[in-house]
Amino acid sequence: MKTALVTGATKGIGLAIARMLLREGYYVVITYAHDEAAATRCRSELQVESPHFELIRADQGEAADRAALVARLRQRPTVDCLVFNAGITLRKGLQDFTDAEWERVLRVNVSAPVFLVRDLFDRIPGGSRIIFIGSQMGIHPHGTSLAYGVSKSAVHALSCNLVKFFEGTGTTVNTIAPGFVETEWQKDKPDEIRRNICAKTALHRFATVDEIADAVRFCLNNPFVNGSVLEVNGGYCYR
Repeated sequence: MKTALVTGATKGIGLAIARMLLREGYYVVITYAHDEAAATRCRSELQVESPHFELIRADQGEAADRAALVARLRQRPTVDCLVFNAGITLRKGLQDFTDAEWERVLRVNVSAPVFLVRDLFDRIPGGSRIIFIGSQMGIHPHGTSLAYGVSKSAVHALSCNLVKFFEGTGTTVNTIAPGFVETEWQKDKPDEIRRNICAKTALHRFATVDEIADAVRFCLNNPFVNGSVLEVNGGYCYR
């Protein structure tokens, strides 16, 4: 049985991706950082669907947690799919954030995936799939999330650059760049802001988490999609 890693996957987009991978026949390793309640709900829900998964508490910003995750994954024969979904944001103005806050966003969103690919390189067989979850904020600048937007732009560039390191192996590296998605965090936005977002989106709604997971499935099953940043945004910013 092939093994997939999905970081930050006990809820929202990550959980939908984990479910899709279970249906695709993978053994799925799911990470989370701190939300034990979400992890408990995730475990309970997935146990009904499949026994082929495990949850690991691993903060992507902590070197010791990443090392423990790598050690666990190296017990598997191969790691055939890596989906880097974990991410954090920082909604502060240019003059308001500290060095440490900025560096943590870049460490979690950009550096941690690089280190995981590096440390698992010899466990990634030919024909594997590496998929990053980017963001429209890495494409369309956003004034209140500078660190997040810059980090996601870096993720988009990272995935394109990693293609060169897997040249000739059949392994593909791609990024999904979602627009606004109906996750727990987005549902808490004030109605006025949600209406404004929908007005800027040609389909006049947010994406479902399953629609994003289906874009991941497309990259998983199409071996000629490589080095792409696939926007799944419903026609955002079309006017």
